[in-house]
Amino acid sequence: MQNNSCHNFSLVYIFSFLKVYDITGKVSSQLYKGYNGLKIKDRIEWNNRGFSTFHSLVVTVVSFYLVFISDIFKEDPHNPVTLTERKSHLSSGLQGVSLGYFIADFAMIVWFFPSLGGMEYVLHHLLAIFSISLTLTSGKGHLYVHTLLLTEATTPFVNLRWYLDLTGKKSSTLYLYNGLAMFFGWLVARILLFAYFFVHLYLHFDEVKNTFPLGPYALVTVPSVLALMNLFWFSKILKGAIKTLAKTKNC
Repeated sequence: MQNNSCHNFSLVYIFSFLKVYDITGKVSSQLYKGYNGLKIKDRIEWNNRGFSTFHSLVVTVVSFYLVFISDIFKEDPHNPVTLTERKSHLSSGLQGVSLGYFIADFAMIVWFFPSLGGMEYVLHHLLAIFSISLTLTSGKGHLYVHTLLLTEATTPFVNLRWYLDLTGKKSSTLYLYNGLAMFFGWLVARILLFAYFFVHLYLHFDEVKNTFPLGPYALVTVPSVLALMNLFWFSKILKGAIKTLAKTKNC
């Protein structure tokens, strides 16, 4: 019954995010005069980045609350429920939201391939869909999925960079500050956070081993692949930041 409910919620969220895609186009055409003059492929990506930004803001705020503020995943020796088995309606609901988003975005990436992203995006989304589906169907490992969802905090900066580049504002001060914010955001949310994740996983591996058959393997393999991808992207961001700062210094 729970699995059917989760799947139904995910279907609702798939259509909800597609609706956000349409709303992004309508709002953008009103706020930005150059929107209607964009190439069709640019308008598609513009709208796609709009609903990815919406998703990232929602999951970042709620996941931060669940992981670091609420009592759900806090260490408590008096709580008989292990950290890997704890969940709430909010944590399940947010995972339903994210699953709906990743499925909708994955479908668009495949449909318009490679305009919205190459094979690295396909792999990233498949890993996300796989991980979230496992936790939703098993009801375990919510803490670790929400920790990984915090990496979505970098998405608004990545998307803003694309918007500024497309609209000819690559030399603006906002572009520079956004680039620096993206660099530090990536360092915190996709490098240091992963270090925290693996340390936490190691310290609680006895609990992780007792989740479900695929649990220990998925919780080690998937984050490891994502961590390598993040390091690769971070190296490119670092090179770009150094190049931009060098140009600014010369000016």
